[in-house]
Amino acid sequence: MYKKVHLRLTILSTGITAAIMIIMSFGYLYVSEKNLYQNQYNSFKNDINTISTNLETQSIITMEWLSKMETQNNYIFFVLDNGTPFLYNQLSNFYDVSQEKLMQESMNIYQQMFLIDHTENSVSYSSYVSHHVQFQFKSKITNENYFCGVIEIEKSKSILQVIILSPLHLLKKQISNQRIRFFAIDGAAIFLLTLFSWIFTGKLLKPIIENQKKQIQFVASASHELRTPLAVILSSAECCKNASIEEQAGFIKNICQEGMRMSTLINDLLTLSGSDNHQFSIQIKPAELDTLLINSYEAFEPLAKEKSIALLLELPENTIPLCPMDTNRISQVVSILLHNAVSYTPESGKIQISLFYRKNTFKISIKDNGIGIPDQDKKKIFDRFYRAEKSRSTKDHFGLGLSIAYEIITAHHGTITVSDAFPSGSVFTVTLPGK
Repeated sequence: MYKKVHLRLTILSTGITAAIMIIMSFGYLYVSEKNLYQNQYNSFKNDINTISTNLETQSIITMEWLSKMETQNNYIFFVLDNGTPFLYNQLSNFYDVSQEKLMQESMNIYQQMFLIDHTENSVSYSSYVSHHVQFQFKSKITNENYFCGVIEIEKSKSILQVIILSPLHLLKKQISNQRIRFFAIDGAAIFLLTLFSWIFTGKLLKPIIENQKKQIQFVASASHELRTPLAVILSSAECCKNASIEEQAGFIKNICQEGMRMSTLINDLLTLSGSDNHQFSIQIKPAELDTLLINSYEAFEPLAKEKSIALLLELPENTIPLCPMDTNRISQVVSILLHNAVSYTPESGKIQISLFYRKNTFKISIKDNGIGIPDQDKKKIFDRFYRAEKSRSTKDHFGLGLSIAYEIITAHHGTITVSDAFPSGSVFTVTLPGK
C-alpha cells in the first residue's frame, strides 16, 4: 500500500511542479520570441531608413556599395530603374532563376498591398519624391519568411526601385536553438525533480510506516500479554466446576491475581493510548520534590527489606525551590523505576535514590547494582513491550513501565536516560526543568 502511496505522491508533486515550470517556460519563450522578432523587425526598419537616406544623397549607386550593404547586413538587394533590373543582380554569384522569381513575388505583394493606397491618395509628385515601406511575407518559391523593404525614389519622372529582403532563417534557427535549450533544461529539471520527490516523499512516509509497524507490534504484544492471564482465568473457572471447596479457593485466588494483572495492563495501555492521542493529562503545580522522594522511599523500603536490599536516600543539604510538576505522575515515574530496581537487584544488593539541583534543573538518580542493561538494549528499553533478555523478564512486568515513564517525563519537557553503574548495575536519571 505504501509503495503505491509513495509512487502517487511522487507523481503528484512532480506533476504539479513540472506543469507550473512548463507553463512558465512557454510563457517566457512566447515573450522572448516575440521580442526577438520585434527587435529584428525594428532593426530592419532602421536599416531601411538609413539605406533610403543614403540613396537620396547619392547620385550614383555603385556595385561596390550594394555588395557591401548585402554582406554586412545579410540582405538581398534588387535594384530596378523604371522597372528594369540593374546589371548588379545578374552579375551576382548567387543570382539564379529562383531569385528573379523571388524579386517578382515581392514586387507583386508590394503592389497589391500599397499601390492602391498611393493611387487613391492621388499624390501630386514634385520633381523629387522618395518613400519606403516594410512588410513581412512568406515566399511560395523558397518557402521561407522574409522582411521586405521597398524604397522608391522618383527624379524627373524616372523611378528607382530598391527591393531589400532579409531572410528570417537565422532568426528561426535562433528561436529553434532557444527552444531546444529550454526543453533540455526542463527535461533535466523534471528528472531531478522526480528523483528529489521520490526521496523526499519516501522520507515523509518513513515515520508513518515506522509508526504503523509499531502499532502492529503494539497490538500483537498487547494481545499476547492479555492472552496469558485470560487463559489462566478461563482454565481456573473451568476447574472450579468439579473442584472441592478447598480447591475452588485456590482457583478463585488465581482468578483474582490474573484479573488484577489484566487490570494493571489495561490501565497501562489506556495511559499510553492517551499519550498517543495527545490526551495525556498532567496538572503541573509547584511541589516539593524532596518530600515526594521521601514518600516513595518509605513506600518501597519494606519491599526492599524483604529481599535484603539496602535502600538509600540522598537529598541536598540546602533547601531547594519548589519543582513545577504533576505530583502524581512524577510519583508514578519514581515508583516504576524503583519497582524495576528492586525486581532486578539481587539479595544483599543496594539501591540509591539521589536528588540534585543545579542551574534551575532538578535531577533524580536511581542507581542499583543489579544485573545491568546491555548496550544494545539501552536505546530500546523505552519502547513499548520491549524487554531485554529473559533474565530481566518477570511475570509482573509487561514492558510498559519505562514507556509510561518516558511519556510522563516528555510531557514535563524533561528527559530520562539510562547508563551503566560502576562496577555493575544501572543508573536511571530523570531531568526536570525548573521555573
